[in-house]
Amino acid sequence: MAMAGVTVRGAGVFGLSVAWACARRGARVTVVDPAGVGAGASGGVVGALAPHAPERWTEAKAFQFESLLMAPDWWAEVQATGGVDPGYARSGRLQPVADEAALERARDRAEGAARHWGAHAVWEVIRAESAGPWAPVTPSGWLVRDTLSARLHPRRACAALAGAIRARGGRIEAEAPDAGHVVWATGAAGLAEIGGGFGRGVKGQAALLHFSAPEHPQIYADGVHIVPHIDGTVAVGSTTERDYDAPETTDAQLDAVLDRAVAVMPVLAGARVAERWAGLRPRSRTRAPVLGPHPARPGQFIANGGFKIGFGMAPLVGEVMADLLLEGRDRIPPGFRPEACQAVALRP
Repeated sequence: MAMAGVTVRGAGVFGLSVAWACARRGARVTVVDPAGVGAGASGGVVGALAPHAPERWTEAKAFQFESLLMAPDWWAEVQATGGVDPGYARSGRLQPVADEAALERARDRAEGAARHWGAHAVWEVIRAESAGPWAPVTPSGWLVRDTLSARLHPRRACAALAGAIRARGGRIEAEAPDAGHVVWATGAAGLAEIGGGFGRGVKGQAALLHFSAPEHPQIYADGVHIVPHIDGTVAVGSTTERDYDAPETTDAQLDAVLDRAVAVMPVLAGARVAERWAGLRPRSRTRAPVLGPHPARPGQFIANGGFKIGFGMAPLVGEVMADLLLEGRDRIPPGFRPEACQAVALRP
């Protein structure tokens, strides 16, 4: 029996992931985006797939954990199908520990990781000297090291998904009519369209540096992600700006981020900037992804709200949406449903 058709509006990572999950199950898939693949927030440069702290466990943390665990095989299949390397590697992460209080919290979190991550990954406290030359400045002499964090190259990842979708017979078009199930994955613009305080775009600025460190872990320190990529660059980002005049323009706030990155990782001093990037990331009112029936388009669906964790959530987002669309099987967490976001938006 022929599978149902699926139209996905939006060619960012959520839209492409939903389309890929449906295409690999045999659905007739069309992705529609006038701006092209990865034109919005998914066309950024950072690509940090980093877990939430393993404490005060929630459904969002459990969902993200499952998605991060499935990512190696999921992205490997995408690459094998479409022939494009997404730049994925589960390379881990280092974070400096500021003082004795932070050291105690880090050790508590290690116990949380042992409970919730089990044997799948490690969160541990290590001496800075054991990390070698690729280590952030740490006032206490200690670092947190985790083995769950991963990285990918956002633009390569979107191109890889597009290639895999096409290889399975799917289409990616600038314009096309709706056919079959319709999923709206239109990022910040899609959240704004719903209105009522449902969500908004939050500006981020980031940069790529000419510096080759592809085998090294990512760094998170002083609010800055430092992510080595496979193409001989290191990504540095990002700002979080709720108020802005020009959503796609970089400014002195990015200069400050670069200064903080060099202060944390002096090895980056003098590295030439390859690119400066700015864009709007879709943040729902709950900060969680929004998945399920569309709140403003009866009979259609939404997959939105990736914000800062979209690439890490994308594999499982794609699969649970494909379950819903193609099998009628609903395993979307309650806190990810549109009604959860609406309830928060309506609070006085």
